[in-house]
Amino acid sequence: MESEEALGVVLRSLRKQQGLSQEALALDAGVERNYISLIELGKNSPSIRILFKLSKALDISPSALLAHVEEHLQDNLKKKRQVKKPA
Repeated sequence: MESEEALGVVLRSLRKQQGLSQEALALDAGVERNYISLIELGKNSPSIRILFKLSKALDISPSALLAHVEEHLQDNLKKKRQVKKPA
């Protein structure tokens, strides 16, 4: 899993945990709804400025958001390693 995909998964999860629609998050962050969708699908990578806006809209620090992304990537890597181990 690439970092863009992991960011998308984490962003969607945090947004849903807070009961926000893509539209509501986009409005709070000052971006278009379809941009949120593209980020969540891992097809777009936000700039640092947008990452800060998304973090503020989700009431989480940018460093905490990136820590969630890193954790997701590590968990995914561990799962891949477990699958590849011979029985």
